[in-house]
Amino acid sequence: MSRRIDRRRFLQASSLAGFGILLPGPWAHGQGRSPNEKLNFACIGVGGKGSSDTDHVAALGNIVALCDIDSDRLGKKAERHSEAKTYSDFRKLLDELAPKIDAVVVSTPDHTHAAAALMAMRLGKHVYCQKPLAHSPYEARLMRETAAERKVATQMGNQGTSHPGFRDGIELIRSGVVGPIREVHVWTNRPFKYWKQAPDIVARPTETVSVPPHVAWDLFLGPAPERPYNPVYHPHNWRGWWDFGTGAMGDMACHTANLTFMALKLGLPTRVSSTSGELNPETYPAWATITYEFPARDDLPAVKLTWYEGARDGARNLPPAALFHGETPSDSGSLLVGEKGSIFSPSDYGAEQRLLPAKQFEAKQSELTKAQQRDRNKNADAAHKAEWVRAIKEGDPKIAYSNFDYSGRLTEAMLLGNVSVRLGKSIEYDAVTGQVTNCPEAAQFVRPEFRRGWTI
Repeated sequence: MSRRIDRRRFLQASSLAGFGILLPGPWAHGQGRSPNEKLNFACIGVGGKGSSDTDHVAALGNIVALCDIDSDRLGKKAERHSEAKTYSDFRKLLDELAPKIDAVVVSTPDHTHAAAALMAMRLGKHVYCQKPLAHSPYEARLMRETAAERKVATQMGNQGTSHPGFRDGIELIRSGVVGPIREVHVWTNRPFKYWKQAPDIVARPTETVSVPPHVAWDLFLGPAPERPYNPVYHPHNWRGWWDFGTGAMGDMACHTANLTFMALKLGLPTRVSSTSGELNPETYPAWATITYEFPARDDLPAVKLTWYEGARDGARNLPPAALFHGETPSDSGSLLVGEKGSIFSPSDYGAEQRLLPAKQFEAKQSELTKAQQRDRNKNADAAHKAEWVRAIKEGDPKIAYSNFDYSGRLTEAMLLGNVSVRLGKSIEYDAVTGQVTNCPEAAQFVRPEFRRGWTI
């Protein structure tokens, strides 16, 4: 991984992506395309994060189709992209417009990521899919395998991966400045202030509520089991429900654990254990602590990664304070503990790093801080899409750092934590078969059933 090349590419992408300019040179050799030829995009899910995702790729090509189950959100986005054909059902969109589409952006709720992305890839379309890649470990694995089989360019929407500070962080960790790393701690500020789940919501609403005319409720459900409409699900709080979201883990681990996962080449865990707040069949618990055990990789030692989310006994669920050597833990972040010191990343995206104990690494920290200040305002989100477009143009999926070969493993690994939480017990995982070997009842959560008409 070359720092010089990575930083050059990032700076090119971030400076040009906002103006719809495609880079010359290597793209001319990709899949027989002219370097100035624009791609045709279909965007599935255009509200919330999907709104900016749509606008970012619009600067890199043509928006030929927009899709959303909420006609109000769809209409607002269609006003900006009036040339695009609109749909409420992505299956109909892909059936009708496949010959006119080069690439698809999927920014729906978690439970429909796989259904949309897999259909697109099987049609030979390149895919950008928001994080987490999927709703279950099985879906993440299938998406990874399908991307490889169809040889399409892919990218997951953990945009911090394209920040130059993140890529500098990879080099910092791999430099061995803190020695071998066997222990990692990752924490998040979710779900505080972002959505409701246990203890505020522990049961399904029982009151009858009419479906608003602008919401295609059956299409929102997609592969999830049928249930009556209620505004507690759409448009936002779906994240806290087992059937639709992936909780704090799914929302943030693909960001906050990303630096560790990539730098240490973690792959899939062999064992996942957890403790959590009181469980219920509808929503994620109030807090959870999840421990992943990753085996040794080449010359890298085995790693134990512990994840913290939620509030426990009225206080944030965080790593032990002693690990921070007097520093105040950030709202969310990660801490890699080595034999010679620790690397503390006090943010979601891993784009900033501090060496601990501070006095021990004073000179090195000064060098790091200068680079981080220089790169603080880079637009990693737009650059992340531009990197994906380069991968398409050059015909090389590996150009996109969070391609599904990588992000599929990251998502599969992290979502195993939710399986352990839901079961209330430790699980042993076979990375080759993708099966839990010590707990047969885990199979229903590793590979859930899909509603008729939505089987993947």
